[in-house]
Amino acid sequence: MNQQALLDAINTTMPFGKYAGRKLLLLPEPYLVWFNGKGFPNGKLGQQLALIHEVKVNGLESMLMPLLKD
Repeated sequence: MNQQALLDAINTTMPFGKYAGRKLLLLPEPYLVWFNGKGFPNGKLGQQLALIHEVKVNGLESMLMPLLKD
């Protein structure tokens, strides 16, 4: 994983579902845990959701909050 991939993931907007329009870093952890159990979508979005899941499970969310862009 590289730094740009992490920046892209935290600033990507969820394109569908209950939390459409929210930045991936701001998604609730239970939603990401649900995806982890059901399977992340294919492609780049799935990879980004899996990365954000790992960030949240490991308690790193607050460290990355300053990197969010409007």
